Formats: sequence, structure tokens, C-alpha cells
Amino acid sequence: MSIILPEPGSDAKGAARPAEAPIYIPAEETPHLHKEYKGILRWLTTVDHKLIGVMYLWFAFFSAFAGGALAGGIRAQLALPILTDGTNATMGLNAGKALLSPELFNQFIGMHASFMIFFAIIPGFAGFSNYFVPLLIGARDMAFPKMNAFAFWLLIPSALLMICSFAFGSTGAGWTGYAPLSTRTYSPNIGVDMWIFGIHLAGVSSIMGAINFIVTMSTMRAPGMKWFKMPLFCWTVLIQSWMALIGTPVLAGVVTMLLTDRLIGTGFFDPARGGDPLLYQHLFWFYSHPAVYIMILPGFGIVSHIMASFSGKHVFGYKGMVYATAFIAIIGFLVWGHHMFSAGMEPWLRAYFGFMTMLIAVPTGVKIFSWLATLWGGSIRFTVPMMYALGFIGLFTIGGVSGVFLANVPFDVQVHDSYFVVAHLHYVLFGGSVMTILGGTYYWFPKMSGRFLDEKLGKIIFWCIFLGMNLTFMPMHWIGLAGMARRIYTYRPEFLDMNRLISCGYLLMLAGGIMLLGNILYTLVAKKRTAGNDPWGVNATQHTLDWETKSPPAPHNFDRLPKIV
Repeated sequence: MSIILPEPGSDAKGAARPAEAPIYIPAEETPHLHKEYKGILRWLTTVDHKLIGVMYLWFAFFSAFAGGALAGGIRAQLALPILTDGTNATMGLNAGKALLSPELFNQFIGMHASFMIFFAIIPGFAGFSNYFVPLLIGARDMAFPKMNAFAFWLLIPSALLMICSFAFGSTGAGWTGYAPLSTRTYSPNIGVDMWIFGIHLAGVSSIMGAINFIVTMSTMRAPGMKWFKMPLFCWTVLIQSWMALIGTPVLAGVVTMLLTDRLIGTGFFDPARGGDPLLYQHLFWFYSHPAVYIMILPGFGIVSHIMASFSGKHVFGYKGMVYATAFIAIIGFLVWGHHMFSAGMEPWLRAYFGFMTMLIAVPTGVKIFSWLATLWGGSIRFTVPMMYALGFIGLFTIGGVSGVFLANVPFDVQVHDSYFVVAHLHYVLFGGSVMTILGGTYYWFPKMSGRFLDEKLGKIIFWCIFLGMNLTFMPMHWIGLAGMARRIYTYRPEFLDMNRLISCGYLLMLAGGIMLLGNILYTLVAKKRTAGNDPWGVNATQHTLDWETKSPPAPHNFDRLPKIV
């Protein structure tokens, strides 16, 4: 079919539109791609990228609750300091036995981090990526639909292996699994082996997903969608996928070396056999520092869409944002050693890693100022997604500033393994990743379900989570500077008041999470306040293909193949 294109600078009705905004032209008819089933069979057999994306999101949501429950156990243990005889101490008085043994406490810490990283944050972004990347580039589905489904279903046995490792004595070495603490000498139980196999399955899932996204965006973009016409969310997922594809095999390699040390007696990390425990740290952090950006780059894309949508403007400096994201990814692979400043590193190597750590603040600053410039002069609507986006900017900036502090070698050595590092990590990952996932949930929920979440309740939930997050992690900067060590099940009595405050913050976040789950379930069941194709009214500025489809989109996404000119 053919249509008459509107004049440049106006839409089909003659209304003004930006000259650079793409125009979507319906083209050839295409048949449905997916056979429809009913009930549970529909979810078990689907290869529809949208249904897979929804399953990723539900999996991530319940994994976050599991990880949060483990954090609750940690906070319950730290509600009171423990004396050396195993009793609680309140103002010098004994007040009962410890809730968790030192060994179990370390297992809680390791499993909390493992669940939040591998089963909450990364799958959460994978859910949005699966659902919206094909929509945003005008594709019918992912390049490899069956591999896409297989990547998701691998996460189920992976999570089960990890959570079941508790019954067999999972690692007390934390989520890092540092040798020699994770070797058979110090951790003889098979729980550590189960944890390693869980990491392997999650890694295979991540690699398959990365390949799928790279191929999809490379080969299946709509006619006329050149690279620099892709929405920013697609760019962040593409760069994240390359990082996962490069870094995840290194993690697989190092945990395999650990597994062979444990099972067949190799000596990669055993000094008595010519090995070196520092080799584990170098290989582990070569993946795990880029993993921070694997867990946050898609959030940058989500925030970019939200900022543009609710400020009535295009994102300021589109190409600069793309280049800054790529620069972050490159430098992210060159700074792993800043996690090892206290491990006996050569002074010149410390100077290199410190400089590169400070350098990564430059492209990050470019993105922060681009978002602020997007807001400048805009017609801002303080919707719930916009509140999460603005909250993200504040929290992530605090985390970035404390990261620059930690790039200073003498300061890093002073606060290493203290709660200052815990605070920095959570301001980056909770403030950066979780806030953007929640913002994306409110932003795209009308498109995915055809219904709006309650806006008033959403604002209450936002303030519970935002205030609870700051109440929990801001005091950790102070107690860390004062000398409270992390990964230890007790502390000196002078830290009691601050730990009570931290526990109150945790309860506030928990209340927000429970209200959010209830709001989602009620909205899906009650079927009130339906949403149209463009529920937020953003297509006047956004012109992205996700808002051109129905809410929720049809199984085949588009009735006609879109063209972009």
C-alpha cells in the first residue's frame, strides 16, 4: 500500500512536529508468527518475546523478594550487637542469643547478593529488553525465539541450585566466592559446588540472551532505521549485551577453575601447589566490575525515555549519550583492580587503576548533564515514572561521588571492607538499577497490560522506597568511616543506634515493595482504567514504535511492517 507523506516539520494533520522525528509508514502485510494456546500451556510453550519478557519480570520480582528476605535476616541479626559469648548486648546488658551463627550469617550475605544480582536486577532488565527491543526497532520477535525461551527457563534450575545450597552449607565466602575461603579446605560442603553450577547456568542464560539481542538489533531493524535512529534504550541494551558476551565467559572460567580445585585437586588458587589466590580476584573482578554496568546501562536507557516523555522534549545530546555509554563500557573493563587496592598491588598499578576509576566519571557526568539539560525548559509532568527517574539521578550521583572517593588509594585502603563500601555499592545498584526498574515498571505497565497502576498509591510507594533507601544506606557511610566492618555478624555497642535506624529504613522499603506487589495484582485482577495505544500521551515528542502498537501489543506486534524515513 502507499500513503502520502506529510510535509517535513508537520504531521499528517498539519500539526508541528520536529523535523528529525521519524515518520512511520505502514508497508507490507505479514501473518501472525505465534500459535495461540490457552492457560498455563501458553506460558510454558511460548516463544513470544513479550510473554518471555513478562516471565522475566515476574521472576525478577519474586527473586527480589527472596533476596530482600535474606537482607531482612541480616538486619535482624544486626539489630543488636553480640558479645563474645554469643549473647546480645544492649547498653552492656545481655539480651538473648544470636539469631544467626557467624557461618549462617555469611551464607545469608552471599546468597542475598547472588539473588539480587543474578536473579533480580539482571533478569529485571532482561524482561524489559525482551519485551520492548523488538517493538522499538519494528521487529516481529527476537532473532532466535526458541533460544530466547531457553535462556529464561535456565534461570529456574539456576536459582533452585543456589537456594538449595543452603541445606548443604553454601559458601561463607560471600557472593565473590574468594579463594581460599571457597576452597574445599575451608568450605568442604557440596553447597559451594551447587552455587558454582548455579552461576554457570545463569551465565549460559546471560550469554544466549546477549547473542540474541546483538543479532536482533543488527539484522532486524525496520526499514530505514539506521543505527543512530535507534532509541537510546536499544543502544544501552546493545552495549550491555556486548559487555555480557565479553565478560561472562571470564566468570565461567574462574569458577570452573575453582570447581576443579575443589573436585579433582588442581591448584590454580592453592599456593602450596603453585597457585595464587590473587589470580581468582583478578579474573573475578574482570567480570564483576563490568557487571555493575551490565546491571545499570539499560536503566540509563529507561531513564532517557522517561525524561523525554514527561518533559515534552527530545533527549539532549542523543549521539553524545550513545558515545558516553560506549565509553563507560570500554573503561568498565579497565578498572577491575580498584577492588584490590589492599591486596598488595604494585604502587604504579594502584595509580593506573585509581586514574581509570576517576576517568569513568567523565562519560557518566556527560549522561547526568544530558538528562538535566533535557529537563531544562521542559514542560515537566511529575508522574510516578518521572519521580523514579529524578530519584535515580540523585541517588546515582551520590553513589558516583562516593566512587570517586574510593578511587583515591589511601582512602580506599582505609575504608576497605567497611560499611562505607556497602553504602557506595547500594547507592549505585539500588539507586541506579532498582529505581530505574521500578520507573520502567510504572512507565511501561500500561503498554504491557492495557491498564494503569494507581498513581496516588504509586507516589506513596515511591516515597517509602526512596526514603527507606536513604535511611538504610546513608548511615552506612558514617559507621563505615567510624570503623564498622562488613560481613561480620556483630559490632561494637557504639554502633547500636545507627543500626536501629538502618533497620527502620529496611522496614520502610519492605512496606513499599509489598504495596507495589499488591497494586500490581489488584490492577491485573480488577481490570480498571484501561490504557490506549499512547496512554501517557508522549508520541508528540517521543515517536518511538512501542507507542504505535496496541496496549497490550498483538502477538505479531505490528499489523504492517513499519518503515522509518
